[in-house]
Amino acid sequence: MSIIINEDTRIIIQGITGKQGTYHAKKMLEYGVKIVAGITPGKGGTEVHGIPVYDTVREAASHHSIDFSIIMVPAPFVLGAAVEAIENKIPTVLILTEHVPVHDTMYIKNLAEKNGVRVIGPNTMGIIAPGKTKAGVMPVFLYGNGGKVAIVSRSGTLCHESASNLTFRGIGVSMVMGIGGDPIIGTSFVDALKLLKDDPETEAVVLIGEIGGSREEAAAEYLETVDFGKKVFAFIAGRYAPPGKKMGHAGAIIDKGVGTAAAKLEKLAKAGVTVAGSIEDLIQKVEDWYNAKYPGELKKFA
Repeated sequence: MSIIINEDTRIIIQGITGKQGTYHAKKMLEYGVKIVAGITPGKGGTEVHGIPVYDTVREAASHHSIDFSIIMVPAPFVLGAAVEAIENKIPTVLILTEHVPVHDTMYIKNLAEKNGVRVIGPNTMGIIAPGKTKAGVMPVFLYGNGGKVAIVSRSGTLCHESASNLTFRGIGVSMVMGIGGDPIIGTSFVDALKLLKDDPETEAVVLIGEIGGSREEAAAEYLETVDFGKKVFAFIAGRYAPPGKKMGHAGAIIDKGVGTAAAKLEKLAKAGVTVAGSIEDLIQKVEDWYNAKYPGELKKFA
């Protein structure tokens, strides 16, 4: 069983007729993803790669069972698309779009919580259960066909790098989720850890954070209060960033001394997390743990 998504997850794409929606719908179909419908107002009755397109989520929901919506529309239209998905009780809504206004995200998050809907993102590459399904824009050849280590990251690029390195070394990944790099997001590290705690396919978790905000500190506080039962590793990007300098993501900025890499790493280490100074160091630490837990197993991948 994979968390959030699996091979049976029925997905719609809001914005499927756009350039990005059309391209990534094709890539997801090639991976075996069950895309049951697309949504674009004014394009109802058409098809994209054989996928029926509807004008509204409500219309699509009247014809199909839907578990998951991927929003791939320009930032000014994200609020309307997300509200429509939430009001129609789609269980999980993934917002890939960058530059969503913060106040729009706050409204979306509040509405989702009131309706029992999970939101992932905005500004995320998506989520993948390797070898099973994906919802997002990640290149699947980097992710292998499954494994025992889950990755949760604020950075999509570092998802790719860490997952591909673990897969190359024969370790493999069970699930990889980009939670998004914006100041306000729907699903946090703590939310992901709570789900992974009881996931039988995951034996270790890698957290990839960044400077700015307090999500990593919140994860450390959560881990101190529970018997998590799985090995946890962490890497914080931006440790040499000067204060006040934004590093790529809107949420990756140290403000008034809050959100430094050193403070995050110190708190995570105190919670029993194995912290790393670089991605290379992170991968090596995961490999060392794996070899200790499963001696000799990696030799068969050589």
